[in-house]
Amino acid sequence: MRVLVAGASGYIGRHVVAELVRRGHQVVALLRRAPDANLASFLDGARPCLTPTLNDAALAASAGRIGSVDAVVSCIAASSGRPAEAWAVDHDMNQALLRLATRLGARHFQLLSALCVQRPVLAFQRAKHAFEQALADASIDHSIIRPTAFFKSLAGQIERIRHNKPFLLFGQGPGPSCIPISEADLAGFMADVLADDRRWNRTLATGGPGPAVTPQERGEMLFALAGKPSRFRRIPLSLVRSVGWGLAGAGRVSRRAADGAEFARIAYFYATEPMLVADPNSGQPSAAATPRCGRDTLAEFYARTWRKGLDGQRLGDAALFERRS
Repeated sequence: MRVLVAGASGYIGRHVVAELVRRGHQVVALLRRAPDANLASFLDGARPCLTPTLNDAALAASAGRIGSVDAVVSCIAASSGRPAEAWAVDHDMNQALLRLATRLGARHFQLLSALCVQRPVLAFQRAKHAFEQALADASIDHSIIRPTAFFKSLAGQIERIRHNKPFLLFGQGPGPSCIPISEADLAGFMADVLADDRRWNRTLATGGPGPAVTPQERGEMLFALAGKPSRFRRIPLSLVRSVGWGLAGAGRVSRRAADGAEFARIAYFYATEPMLVADPNSGQPSAAATPRCGRDTLAEFYARTWRKGLDGQRLGDAALFERRS
C-alpha cells in the first residue's frame, strides 16, 4: 500500500511512519521542515515531502511530488488549546487534506482523533468533532481513531517529583481514571486498522493494555520510583472555575484572556473527566467498555522515563505541570 502520512514529524505521526515502513508499505512523510537527526531515524525508509503549510494551495503544489496514493493518514493536531488554532489545524487543515486525498486517488482516509471528542465541550474537541462528521459524510472510506490518553500527557509531573515537590491533584478523591496507550502501540493499532477493511468506516477507540489508573495512583507510582513517601497537594476545583470565569469576562475585550479562559476550561475538563469509553447502556465512562491493545504499560514507561529523562516526552504549549516554579 502507498500511504501519505500528514503530521509525520509529530509525537504519534513519526511512529506511524516507522510502523508502516516496517510492515512493507511505501510511505510519503509530509513535513513542514527538513527533519533533524532524531526524526530522520523514524523516517528511515519513507520518502519525505516538504510542505510549509497544509492549505489547498500548498498541497496542490505538492501533489505532483507526492503522486498517487492508496491512503492518507492524518496525525496533525493543534499544538495548544487555543480556539483559533484548533479550528485552523484540526478542522480546516484536515479538510484540505481530505480534498488532497480525493485528488490523489486515495481509497481510504484515516484520522487520528481523541477519545475526549465523544463529549465535545472544548473548542479543540468541537473542531475535531466537526471534521469527524465531515469525514464520515465524505465519499471515501475512512477510519477515525480515538486513543484514550498518551503516556506523554501523563509525564508532566515527573520533574516535580525529582525536585522533591508534591504531586498535584485537582479536587478531592483520587481523580478521574484513564487507560493510557504508548505511541508505538497506537501506531500498531492504526496500521492494523488501515490494513483491515472490515474495520473501515467506523470510529474506533482504544487504550493500552494496562489497568485504569487515577492521578493519585500515578503519583504513588512516581514516588515509589523515587524511593520516597507519597506527597500530594490539592488544587481546589473551585479555584480553577473562578479563574476561568474571570478570564472569560476579560476575554470579551482581550484575545489573550479568552485563550486563558479556554486553558482553564481544559484544565477543569481533564481534572474531572475520566478518559474512558462511555458505556452504551448507562452512558457513563467505563473501564470495562474501553478497548485495549498493545503491550506497553504505564509503569514501564514511568520506569524508563525516570531513568532516561523526558527527552521526546515534553508537551510544550500543552503542558500544565512541567514548570518547576
